Amino acid sequence: MKTVRQYLLGDDVIQLAIRLGLLAFLIYWTFVLIRPFVPILAWSIVLAVALYPIFGLLSRILGGRPRLAAVILTLINLGIVIGPATWLGLSAVDGVRELAEKLSTGDLTVPSPPGQIKDWPLIGPQLHEFWNQASNNIRAVLREVAPHLKPLAGTMLTLAGNAGVGTLKFLLSVALAGFLFPNGPQLVAAGRRFLSRVVPEQSEHFLELAGATIRAVSQGVIGVAIIQSLLAGVGFKLAGVPGAGLLAFAVMLLTIVQIGAAIVLLPVIIWIWIDKDFTTAFLLTLFLGIVGVLDNVLKPLVMGRGLTTPTLVIFIGVIGGTLAHGIVGLFIGPIILSVAWELTVAWIGTDRARPASLPG
Repeated sequence: MKTVRQYLLGDDVIQLAIRLGLLAFLIYWTFVLIRPFVPILAWSIVLAVALYPIFGLLSRILGGRPRLAAVILTLINLGIVIGPATWLGLSAVDGVRELAEKLSTGDLTVPSPPGQIKDWPLIGPQLHEFWNQASNNIRAVLREVAPHLKPLAGTMLTLAGNAGVGTLKFLLSVALAGFLFPNGPQLVAAGRRFLSRVVPEQSEHFLELAGATIRAVSQGVIGVAIIQSLLAGVGFKLAGVPGAGLLAFAVMLLTIVQIGAAIVLLPVIIWIWIDKDFTTAFLLTLFLGIVGVLDNVLKPLVMGRGLTTPTLVIFIGVIGGTLAHGIVGLFIGPIILSVAWELTVAWIGTDRARPASLPG
C-alpha cells in the first residue's frame, strides 16, 4: 500500500506539471502576441545601437539635452524614410509588379542590340555580336523556363503588396528608436546583467562584440548600400532608365551581399551611351562611376573594425530575413545573423582556449 509520503509526492509532481504546463502556455501565447512586433523591436534596437554615437555627439552639442537630441535625430530619420527611401521603395515596387506581370504572361524578353553599336570604335562590332548572341540565347531560355517562373511571379507580387506594411514598420521602428536613445545607458546595463548570468566570464567582451558587430554591419554594409542605391536611383532617374527604382533596389541588394553594383551599373552605362548625347552620357557615366566605387571609400570610414562575418552568412541573413519578415527582414536579417555568428565564434574560441590554459 502507498504511504502518505508517496501520495504527497504524487500530488507535488502533478502540481508541478500543471504549473509548468501553464507557464509554457503563457510563454507561447505571449510569443504569439508579440511576434508581429519582433521585427519592429529588432530594427529599432539596431538603429539605436548604430546611431548612438551620433546621438551622443548631438546631445553634447546641444548642451547635454538628450531628449532634444533624440527628437531631432528621430525627425531626421523619419524624413529620410518618408522622403527618398519611400520614393525608391515605391519605384522598386512598380518595377517588381511590372516584372511579375511579364513573368505571368510569358512576355519577358531581352531587347536586341541597337544598330549604332557597330559604329563604336574598337569594341563596337564585337560588343554588337556578343549582345546579339546573348539576346537570342537568353530569349530562347526564357521561353523554355517561362511556365516554371509563374509561381515566382506570385511571390514577387506578394512582396510588392507588403511594401506598405513594410514602410509602416520602418516608421514605427524609427519612432521607437527615438525613445531608446535617452535610455541607452540603462539598456546597456540591463544587457550586461543578462549576459553576466549566461556567460559570467565573457559578459563584457560579448556585449562589446555584439555592439561592434551591429554598428559594423548596419553602418558599413546596410548604410553604405542604402546610400549607394539612393544615389544610383537618382542617376537612373536623371538618365530616364526604364525600371530605375527596381535597378536601384538591385544595386542595394547586390551591395548588401558584397557582390557589388557593377553588375547593374555597367549595362546601364552602356544603355546611356546608346541613348544619350556625348555630354550627357559622359556626365552620367562619371556620376555612376563615382557611385560604383563609393562603397570602397565609405566602408573604411564608417566601420570601426574590419568585418569578419563571412559573405555567406550575410547572404543567408538577407534571404532568410526577407522570407520571414518581408522588406524589414532584408535589413535586420543579416545584422541579427552576423551578431549570432560573431558571438558563436567567440564562444567557441573561449571554450577552446580554456582547456589549453589549464595546467597539465
